[in-house]
Parts: sequence; C-alpha cells; structure tokens
Amino acid sequence: MRFASLFLVLPLLGAAPAPTTVTIALSNYRFDPAAIRLQHGQPYVLRLVNRSGGGHSFVAPRFLAAAGVARGAIEVPGGASVDVPIVAPAPGRYKLKCGHFLHPTFGMKGAIIVD
Repeated sequence: MRFASLFLVLPLLGAAPAPTTVTIALSNYRFDPAAIRLQHGQPYVLRLVNRSGGGHSFVAPRFLAAAGVARGAIEVPGGASVDVPIVAPAPGRYKLKCGHFLHPTFGMKGAIIVD
C-alpha cells in the first residue's frame, strides 16, 4: 500500500515529465519528417535513424545550441541511430540540413519548429 500512495504523491512533487521520443529518419536525400514540431520547454529524445548505407548528418547549429547540445552537427553512420536528449528551446523556426557535400542541394534539408 505504501508504494501505491507514493505514485499518487509523485505528480504533486513536480516530477519531471518523461521525454517524448521523436524519430527522424535520414535517407538519400531527405529527412522524414522534414518539418519537426516541438513544444517549448518540453523534454524530448530525438532519435536520428539513418536508413541508408552511407553516412548522413543532422546539422542545426542554432537549434542545438539553444537546446544546450554542445555539437552543432551530429553524424549518423549508415544503418545506425543516435539518440539526442533535449529540452525544446525558445519558440521559433530553426534550419536543418545534412552537412555532407551536396546533400542539401539534393533536398536533404528541413526545419525544426518550436511552438
């Protein structure tokens, strides 16, 4: 019975909400979704999944800096995934692209929209 009452009290103590996982697929030559919508102040895990055989990157320096991520670019090797925990920064529209040569020209770009 003690454990049950603890679970009833935890929300009252201001326990942080669990992060929402947002999966972003990287493939030749696109992000899916190309427009990523987040809510200001909410915790997320950005799961970057590279569905191609070659490497791609997630380049959003303004967004990542505002979210407190030390790197402005995150490399994701072919067939791999990378989880990036963040708290959505100030509302705005942030540019996103792949940093590999010509990938943005071929369409590998998008936006992160924080409401």
